[in-house]
Amino acid sequence: MNIVKITNGKVELRKDSGSLIRTIVSSGAVDADINNDGSLIVVTTANGKVELRKESGSLVRTIVSSNAIGAKFSGSDILVKTNQGKTELRKESGSLIRTI
Repeated sequence: MNIVKITNGKVELRKDSGSLIRTIVSSGAVDADINNDGSLIVVTTANGKVELRKESGSLVRTIVSSNAIGAKFSGSDILVKTNQGKTELRKESGSLIRTI
């Protein structure tokens, strides 16, 4: 199983032994999470954007364009924490399921 590591705004995909596989995002990241099967990575940037990326690093889509402070996978859905103190449950497509 692979893991993601954030260092100085850079998101790195690493093996569980710690060796670097590739860099997913080179700057501006504040949070990242990888899904259960390791195929998708959700990255939150410093300007509040949440991006869904493949393990290769290529952008799939933007989930939220502003106001996000963190995002995590919840099964196949994505939990987005906003700077207003709310949590949004979103599909991988980016559509809002509900606000918690």
